[in-house]
Amino acid sequence: MKAAVFREYSQDPLKVVKIDDVDTPKIKPNEVMIKVDAAAYNYNDLWAIWGDPVKVPLPHISGSDVAGTVVEAGDEVTKLKVGDRVVSHSNMSCRVCDMCTSGREYDCNERLIWGFQTGPLWGGFCQYTHLPEVNVAKIPDSVSFDEAAAVSMVGMTAWHMLVGRAKIKPGQSVLVMGGTSGVGMAGIQIAKLYGCSVIATAGNKEKMDKCTELGADHVVNHREADWYKKVREVTKKQGVDVVFEHIGKSTFPQEVSLLKMGGTLVATGATTGYDSTIDLRYLFFKGTNLLGSTQGNKAELEQVIYWTAMGKIKPLISTVLPFSEMAKGHTMMANGEQIGKIVTTPQKL
Repeated sequence: MKAAVFREYSQDPLKVVKIDDVDTPKIKPNEVMIKVDAAAYNYNDLWAIWGDPVKVPLPHISGSDVAGTVVEAGDEVTKLKVGDRVVSHSNMSCRVCDMCTSGREYDCNERLIWGFQTGPLWGGFCQYTHLPEVNVAKIPDSVSFDEAAAVSMVGMTAWHMLVGRAKIKPGQSVLVMGGTSGVGMAGIQIAKLYGCSVIATAGNKEKMDKCTELGADHVVNHREADWYKKVREVTKKQGVDVVFEHIGKSTFPQEVSLLKMGGTLVATGATTGYDSTIDLRYLFFKGTNLLGSTQGNKAELEQVIYWTAMGKIKPLISTVLPFSEMAKGHTMMANGEQIGKIVTTPQKL
């Protein structure tokens, strides 16, 4: 089968990611084989290629989000069958520890992100891949493979941030940073689904307009030095109830300052850097809640797929690339060129 493989780390994906012939995997009794019709990019694909902050197994196939059709099922598989349309749940955990059995598999000490930390040669950017049955969810006919791949990880992550961790309520104000990123576009729509008022941020007018299309009530440009002052103006100096954060160092201190008394900042990732600062007075004088969040559980993924099928969450897809050009997508993502998700189609070279 064809797969996108890299055998060394590099800052330049075009130098190292190649479409190669590799052996089609053999499934275990608890696994299914999936013909991959669509695979979506995530920032962890870049981290894998760079070898920073995690040294992934080499040779490596990246890709944590795939959608396609089950073409083979192991003897121990009970809920899936050949022909089922499915999407991956990339959070791989032991399933038996206290965290896993309490529904917190994302906090499992043995957790791995499939397609990022797994391998060698075990990810989604290939024509066929295999996953345990517990890491696969069915998708209805009304959700396309491209849509399912594009929304799966980012939608689940955003759902867990807002619903699972921040526990948003109707009428609250939510500041969604980076509204046209994968998690951002999902965050806007989930917050609106819950009846919240949404202020989104984006880096240029085109992206700001797209945030409005997604449902944001107000949009500001976070590349402007006084962006946080504009957010304060929008809220009539009241601040926001919840900050949806994934940008990191460049905006984190201002985000904390924008929270109301008892407000909540929920963070996943930090694309501009990890070593941020915080004025601790905002923490204790205002009773601020700072929450970390990573991925989500399978039930949360299934909620996202349900609302996508209902048309309430609409994946924002920037580009669909043929597999022969898939390394181009890594460069686009590194440069921040896309609005929404990038998808590749392994069956179409």
